Amino acid sequence: MRIATIDCGTNTFHLLVVDAAPDGSISRVHKERRYVRIGQEGLDKIGEAPFRRGIACLSDYKSRLAQFGVERVKVFGTEALRRATNGQAFLAEVKKETGICIELISGEEEARLIHLGVMQAVPPIRGKALIMDIGGGSVEFIVAGARAVFWAKSFPIGVQVLFSKFHQKDPLPQEQLKAMRQYLDEQLQPLSDVLIKHKTPVLIGASGSFEVVESMHEKPHPHPLHSIVPVEDYFKIHQKIIGSSLAGRYQMEGLPPERAELIVVAFVLIEYVLKKAGIRRIVTSAYALKEGVLYEMIKTMTPQ
Repeated sequence: MRIATIDCGTNTFHLLVVDAAPDGSISRVHKERRYVRIGQEGLDKIGEAPFRRGIACLSDYKSRLAQFGVERVKVFGTEALRRATNGQAFLAEVKKETGICIELISGEEEARLIHLGVMQAVPPIRGKALIMDIGGGSVEFIVAGARAVFWAKSFPIGVQVLFSKFHQKDPLPQEQLKAMRQYLDEQLQPLSDVLIKHKTPVLIGASGSFEVVESMHEKPHPHPLHSIVPVEDYFKIHQKIIGSSLAGRYQMEGLPPERAELIVVAFVLIEYVLKKAGIRRIVTSAYALKEGVLYEMIKTMTPQ
């Protein structure tokens, strides 16, 4: 069966179309993403220009669904649409103009589905690992083993939030860097408490920010669904990013231009977590929330 999902995120709207086989496996038919930046003018309210960009994107995606003969689709929204005062107005306008119904999922449900998706892409976990998915509006953390989730929580401190609060000047000044780390201390205290109990030497990264880590890592990545980046290699990339100007980042190999603006705060966040958790290696996952949603759809279609 041909199925699809549309992820209406704070920065990016994703479309993923796959063929689902009887054994539950998937093969990709079409993948597309657009940097709608629906939270560009702040997360409290969707600005007029991002509002229209979102509608236009979903209208195009509706045409893609017909083009590829999609039989079932799930469309969902995350932090930006959960939080914006005009989020419900956006959902109503999308339905009116395109016929698409967007389902808002909670941060906890988002974390559960990320775990489901990631587990299809990465090597089996030995002991425990910390899964981290960096979005524009929120960041999800999951402490998991090979068969169990021990703790999961969504924090409303995505890269668009951090950028708006702390990255007014470029390169990022030291005082703003210090203020951001103090803010992370406050906001991520529940994570710090959990990491005392659960030792997680491996960080599994699932988001566009970790795609940048992978693409800027100079060593080969033989597996199509994941890569392994030693922490020492990450910090070489980190130093290059943190002290750079926006103009300099636009010239960096492996860094997509559309990610150049927000990548600095993303890397500050990654660095904070690496040090807080005592991470020794990073595993990047090609699968995350979208794939988790697809596998959930397949489970409901498959006779038990």
